[in-house]
Parts: sequence; structure tokens; C-alpha cells
Amino acid sequence: MGLFLSCYENRLDTKGRISVPAAFRSSLNNENFAGVVLYRSFTHNCIEGLSMSRMEKIANATDKMGIFDGELDNITALVFADARPLQFDVTGRIIIPADLLKHANITDTALFVGRGNSFQIWNPSDFEKIQTESLGNLRRVRPNIKISE
Repeated sequence: MGLFLSCYENRLDTKGRISVPAAFRSSLNNENFAGVVLYRSFTHNCIEGLSMSRMEKIANATDKMGIFDGELDNITALVFADARPLQFDVTGRIIIPADLLKHANITDTALFVGRGNSFQIWNPSDFEKIQTESLGNLRRVRPNIKISE
């Protein structure tokens, strides 16, 4: 499983297609599914994106929850029921469904934002505000990330 790093801005064409950044596609080279999985974010007005193998790991994690757990119902309703497996065309483009674009307020330009094991797709001006807010939050709390060797 590769890493999704950096930010890339791309335009939707007149048919609603958008190129997934080459760096993101190369992170998916070892995947069995030649595409991405997208669903509406429940934390922000953006689109969550990940590999099919990462989606399978999320599914495996939910297997550890109780079958009558209310949180499981919420997760399956939002993440799995909403998920769209989208295959790349020959040039590395996908068509993002209209309801996902509407959720993220994306009309003509989208920003692909790397988040390590996943990525998000944002309206560029909306992400700029969130990134500024995140920077302020991090400066206040100064998190300590421990890296094990």
C-alpha cells in the first residue's frame, strides 16, 4: 500500500471526468483494483478517497465491532453504502458522481489532498480555510508523534 502525499489541483472536463494525480495513481500500482474508492466525508464537506485494499482493512476492523452496535450501523450506512469504486480510464481519469461533487461543493476545479494512507478531494478555497485552521490548532497543541523503529 502506497502513500498519498502532497496536494494537486485538477479541473473537471466538460464530461465530468477528472485526472487522478499521477503520484496518487503510482501509489496504487500494486493494487488488484485499478481505481479508487470514494465516499462522502462525515467530518468535512469533502470527498474521502482510498484504495480498495484500505477499504477492505476498514471492513475487517468493523468485524471486531458487535453486530448490534449502533456505531456499526452508522459506519456501514455512511462509509460502505456510500462508497463508489471508480476505475481509471486509460488516461487515469475517473468520473466523480454528482452527489459527491455537490457534497464537496466542487464545480470545476478539485484539490486532491494526500493524507498518508488515504486522500481527500476538496473545493480548493474550502481546503485553504481548513488548512489555515489546522495550522493554528497544531501550533496551539504541538502534538508529539512517536515513531517506532
